[in-house]
Amino acid sequence: MNYRINKEEPQIMHIDLNSAFASAEQQAWPSLRGKPMGVTNRLSKECCVIAASYEAKALGIKVGVRRSEALALCPDFVMLETDPSKYTHMYQSLIRIMKSYSPNIKMKSIDEGIIDFHGTRSVNSRSLLDIGMEIKQRMRDEVGTFMRVNIGIAPNRFLAKTAAGLHKPDGMDLISHRNLVDVYKSMEQEDISGIADGYGSRLRAHGITTPMEFLEADENLLRKQVYKSINGIYWHERLRGYEMDDQPTSLGMVGRQWVVKNPSNDDAYLRSCLHFLVETTGMKLRYRSAEARGVCVWVAFNAGGGWSDKRMFKATFYTNQDIWLHVSRLFDHRPKHMVVRTMGLYLYQITPSTRSQLSMFEDIAKADYLTKAMDEINDFYGAFTLFSADTLLGTKHVKQKVPFGGTEYFELLLKRA
Repeated sequence: MNYRINKEEPQIMHIDLNSAFASAEQQAWPSLRGKPMGVTNRLSKECCVIAASYEAKALGIKVGVRRSEALALCPDFVMLETDPSKYTHMYQSLIRIMKSYSPNIKMKSIDEGIIDFHGTRSVNSRSLLDIGMEIKQRMRDEVGTFMRVNIGIAPNRFLAKTAAGLHKPDGMDLISHRNLVDVYKSMEQEDISGIADGYGSRLRAHGITTPMEFLEADENLLRKQVYKSINGIYWHERLRGYEMDDQPTSLGMVGRQWVVKNPSNDDAYLRSCLHFLVETTGMKLRYRSAEARGVCVWVAFNAGGGWSDKRMFKATFYTNQDIWLHVSRLFDHRPKHMVVRTMGLYLYQITPSTRSQLSMFEDIAKADYLTKAMDEINDFYGAFTLFSADTLLGTKHVKQKVPFGGTEYFELLLKRA
């Protein structure tokens, strides 16, 4: 069968640090090597594992498992709080190594990145397999001998990520038009990156239960019946090695959440901590040169259940003062007698910022100047050199978490360190 596979020689490399944060701790603490352990943002009886070592994963202790459940599976399980200094060194070392091979890199997360070798082969003609082996060795030499790296090489980002996941830990695989069909034959449907339960159900409903059946599916079937959108065409091309993912993504929402250190219904305590979350959210929003029109506040109660409220506004906002004004008014409507266990907020309806335009209203211009001045001072002297007095209690209780998703906020924290 003619699958119309992309025959371009692979130029995309996907680099994935294996159990990166747990491995960083095992690198720092030799006594933890070879032992089941995990990392959490704040140590408590019922905290969740946000990164687990391979030894822990082998026992069924995975991301999202509570500490009490992990100890039930393995009484010797060790949980550590996150240490940003270790992950900063790991992240910056990885970026430095990647940029030494190509200026065109993209970090997908703190421990995962892509090197695009297009346009560099005239100055670096070595095979990407040789370069991949060199990167793995450099991570061991420059970061630590316990750092293990999975590398995938392919003609597009989707297949490079797929290749990086074929043989964990510490594997390296190349997918091209020569072996693509064999790779799909060796995989299960759930192994395909980007096929969550929802899309898996859609595919199965149309008789597509394996990667090969997915590859063989008609483009019109995928577009008109399975996905009912242009995503069907994207998947038809992506599976064949054509690049569909090298495009900027829009910012959907910005927010913060916090597990309350001491569950409480004390209004002053909760508002100060929430105000601190607002200031970090505003910092994230402005770092992305964006403004918002919508705000949502939510809480989860210690006794179970929760509450949330949201509102859209005609005018956009971005200053800490405006965000806190909207958030505090919503927060006032919560059931004040309920003990809060977790709380958070997010901003939505994000649009590019218009702050470069001068306002004709003096009060708005003053707020713009004040916000810009505070950001510049915090950029120069470090995060939260200046902050609202109302957040003073919050700064003592809310720990600055390591962001484990995209890298924009992590880059901001590094800039302000």
